[in-house]
Amino acid sequence: MNSLQDALYNWLTIKVVCDERPEDTAAADTEKMFWGMLTEDHQLSNIEIETDAVMYYVHYDHAGERKKARFPRELIEIMLNQINASPEKYENYPE
Repeated sequence: MNSLQDALYNWLTIKVVCDERPEDTAAADTEKMFWGMLTEDHQLSNIEIETDAVMYYVHYDHAGERKKARFPRELIEIMLNQINASPEKYENYPE
């Protein structure tokens, strides 16, 4: 099982892609899988994202406490940047 930090990182990375590419069915399926890990495996709720010029912040509830994780934008946006740099490699295939 992934650590909570890994699951948050993976979910946020693909969530950023999904937000920019809503038609990308593979990204949407992957985001749903990681969302399930967060909510089912790690029992998180009330998950919210906040950003500033440098970081992404993920706020969430776990075991009755409000918590926060933070990730540098450059790490979270790396997949989106790769897709945008070479879109021909990341073609969307309809279901």
